[in-house]
Amino acid sequence: MDKTGGKRTLTYLEQLKQKTLNQENYGGVIKEEDAKIEVRDCPECGAGRAFNAGLTTCAYCGFKFMDVRLSDGVHIKKENNS
Repeated sequence: MDKTGGKRTLTYLEQLKQKTLNQENYGGVIKEEDAKIEVRDCPECGAGRAFNAGLTTCAYCGFKFMDVRLSDGVHIKKENNS
């Protein structure tokens, strides 16, 4: 209350602060978890690469991570698909 006995209205800045305190996150509650990345090093040259199951050769030295013969399929062709 102010000096005259009436209710004091909030300033614009006070209204904004009140809105920020009352608002909710758009995505709901935030779940905290440790950051992680799956990385595999090339055994031949030691170059790091992000783990990707479709990657068959090292981009730096050409080491073959998997020696698989591919056949034509619906989404996979005989050449390297990585």
